[in-house]
Amino acid sequence: MTESSESATGRGGAPRAAGHREPEARGKGFDLAKLLAERGGERYELHTAHLNHQLPRMLRTIGFDKVYERAEGAYFWDAEGNDYLDMLAGFGVMGLGRHHPVVREALHDVLDASLADLTRFDCQPLPGLLAEKLLTHSPHLDRVFFGNSGTEAVETALKFARYATGRPRILYCSHAFHGLTTGSLSVNGEAGFRDGFAPLLPDTALALGDLDGLERELRRGDVAGFVVEPIQGKGVRATPPGFLRAAQELLHRHKALLIADEVQTGLGRTGDFYAYQHEEGVEPDLVCVAKALSGGYVPVGATLGKDWIFRKVYSSMDRVLVHSASFGSNAQAMAAGLAVLSVIEDEGIVANAKATGDLLRSRLAALVDRYEFLSEVRGRGLMIGIEFGRPASIGLRGRWTMLQAARKGLFAQMVVVPLLQRHRILTQVSGDELEVIKLIPPLTIGEKEVDRFVTAFTAVMDDAHKGGGLMWDFGRTLVKQAIANR
Repeated sequence: MTESSESATGRGGAPRAAGHREPEARGKGFDLAKLLAERGGERYELHTAHLNHQLPRMLRTIGFDKVYERAEGAYFWDAEGNDYLDMLAGFGVMGLGRHHPVVREALHDVLDASLADLTRFDCQPLPGLLAEKLLTHSPHLDRVFFGNSGTEAVETALKFARYATGRPRILYCSHAFHGLTTGSLSVNGEAGFRDGFAPLLPDTALALGDLDGLERELRRGDVAGFVVEPIQGKGVRATPPGFLRAAQELLHRHKALLIADEVQTGLGRTGDFYAYQHEEGVEPDLVCVAKALSGGYVPVGATLGKDWIFRKVYSSMDRVLVHSASFGSNAQAMAAGLAVLSVIEDEGIVANAKATGDLLRSRLAALVDRYEFLSEVRGRGLMIGIEFGRPASIGLRGRWTMLQAARKGLFAQMVVVPLLQRHRILTQVSGDELEVIKLIPPLTIGEKEVDRFVTAFTAVMDDAHKGGGLMWDFGRTLVKQAIANR
């Protein structure tokens, strides 16, 4: 390629946009690589001094204060070159793993295009194209609102449901998450997140699967909608078979809306594009997605809904900005989302999540009869919960009781820590005071990663059932810490 022809093209030979200028040489004021080289080693001290000071304290307590130098796909590497298997995926954000080349290239391309982004008074093509592509996976829905996060997607759904129905109250499930901003916190079913932030919106919790309770509340005539995670992140609890379809029929009979929170479960996580698609005939009125749509790069959230709901909210030109987001629909987020959906389709991500998830879940379930501490393995696709419970033998039961008396959830933490420290596998306890580990790895993992996790998990469970050693020494440390925090 000649110099003149190269100057007229962008990355990959694409034509430059009209009026495009190459960036000027960077001044001396900011050099990211130099800054990280000079100050990167201060990461934990900087967090302690200027951010949430409890985060580095917690990480040091459980031995998670690692220094990761780089990441790719389902792996991290430290400065010594040791690899770590990521079975957490940034709480589900890294659905395609870290730094997927297609998403990365799309972001380079959109930056190189120098688009006239966020003018606020034009209609850029990328939001329309991403909405169109999302709706092909949601054929019963018609329109999309783009925000910046999962909690914003839920906030949008709550506002739209209230306005469209003219009713004030939203129903939700005990132990649901949904987000931490004030509106979504009002439908968060976990007291630990809600405590100290009242007053919240006057919404009502139901037990997961409680159709009688749902019907009772609907008869009061003030319910705008029911928001539900098809599989709850806390504890990895799925809605009972037939529940979503029956709830949908009850809601529509009482002129209320079904809102599916697919922020963590959507985009292939459970082996279908949406988790609600596991149940035939379920067509939510509003669907919330986020996390994996970002490609792990640019925050994005989306609320998909039926045409009549959007037409009620945006009922006139006077109401054109009645609900908006300053950074919603920005070009970088839209390009990332389009690239993510392209990869999901081109690389068979949904089918891989189902096949690999079935393999991992079946191999873990086969261990239930082998280990007294192992109670149940459940989930769908690559969203798996491993629950621990009270053992039968007297010696192990005594140790379990000791941990439970100090604080529920300590045994699961005792499993998570050696998985990282000894086997270099990152996992998480599924919720406060829960004896459940949640696995939500990148949807791109395969049999190699399944083998590595099952081998490591088996070794940790073997240690736990020996009743002594480093694992139980760490358990005593957790007990002391839990008692000190009371």
